[in-house]
Amino acid sequence: MAGLVEAGFEHGRGGVREGGVEEPDDGGSLRAVGVPRFDEGVYRTLLGYRDATPAELGRDLGFPTDRVDRALTRLRHQGLVSRLSGRRRRYTAIEPDAAVETLVRHRTTQLEAVRTTAMELSSLFHSVQRGDGRGGAVELLEGPQSLGRWFVRLQHQVQVEMLVLDRPPYALAQSNPIEPASLAGGVRWRGIYTPEALEVPGALEEIERLAALGEESRVLPDLPMKLAIADRQVALLPLSLDLGTSRALLVRESTLLDALIDLFECYWERALPLMHGGQPTAGGPHPAGGPDPAGPDPDGPDEADRALVALLASGMTDAAIARRLGLSTRTMRRRTRRLFDQLSASNRFQAGIQAARRGWL
Repeated sequence: MAGLVEAGFEHGRGGVREGGVEEPDDGGSLRAVGVPRFDEGVYRTLLGYRDATPAELGRDLGFPTDRVDRALTRLRHQGLVSRLSGRRRRYTAIEPDAAVETLVRHRTTQLEAVRTTAMELSSLFHSVQRGDGRGGAVELLEGPQSLGRWFVRLQHQVQVEMLVLDRPPYALAQSNPIEPASLAGGVRWRGIYTPEALEVPGALEEIERLAALGEESRVLPDLPMKLAIADRQVALLPLSLDLGTSRALLVRESTLLDALIDLFECYWERALPLMHGGQPTAGGPHPAGGPDPAGPDPDGPDEADRALVALLASGMTDAAIARRLGLSTRTMRRRTRRLFDQLSASNRFQAGIQAARRGWL
């Protein structure tokens, strides 16, 4: 790990004292895009590490851990750092020339000064991290840090459409502070989830929140892989689900990228929409031929049954569905049998298709 000298923040050099401790001196260059002076100092110091805890950064900077921790939380919401998965709070810096460019799009003032700072920080980043520079059509990435960093970078760069196959395990913390900003900026975001992804604590609530902001979400059991494609120009394809030895391919415009896009669209056709507010997810045809041309079933279920049939179609376990709906497992199964009879279905997947055709989802 690099220390303060490598990070460019030696104490006693142009700092401002606070409580007898010198504060790192930046030029204030990122304040034009809403990054406070102290937060930029924390970010610059983190660039000298592959990943670090708030306590480690606090020791280097000479500031209390809780103050550094608050700065890291703000930096994460601005897309400048990512929190790694696990019980211990560890953070890694996002490549500056991608992260800062996103902030620049939202803050046009002092644009040239900010871009100069982004170039300076990118130079520092590449002096510590292994090269992530552009290569050929296919580039091999090593380690969960590179995988997580590139996923965040694609989210920063996307301008039109993001396609995602989502399943555990996760290299980064579950919540995604970048996607809402992309959705607000008009990016079309389509996500296909496995049932296992929906059972991660808090995941279903997060997906519902993103759906309310415009994400188009579907669920597909037995999804064998993870994938992210930005603007149909670059794809991130993990080669393993083992985070300890994770490797990934970065695929740029090529016949392989075309094949990955086609694969996503095939999965999208097979997947069932996740319910949001009792309405089907917008965008793309319904599975199994689309809704019944006769329109929604006038004798369809109430909102409680709509929620149940959507969760059944998602592939979640009986116990997880019962917890989600606040029911006993026995009551949930009794209601499930009644729904199967009403839909003339013998299993969950048939029930989901019939419900989609009748406009119940």
